[in-house]
Amino acid sequence: MTDQELKQLVESNARTAQAILDAMVEDRQERQQLREGMVRLENLAERLTNIQEGVVNLLASLDNDY
Repeated sequence: MTDQELKQLVESNARTAQAILDAMVEDRQERQQLREGMVRLENLAERLTNIQEGVVNLLASLDNDY
């Protein structure tokens, strides 16, 4: 293998390694966004549960009045 071929191989490997690192950063950001989305979804589910409990209590209160 000539010096030029070796240099090209090293440069190619460096580009490949950088592409892998870039992809890892993107994946990490996507996972973080998914985690944040899951937290928001859990919060919304909790709020919905509270609203449903309030509606049930309101309906029960109305039933007791009649």
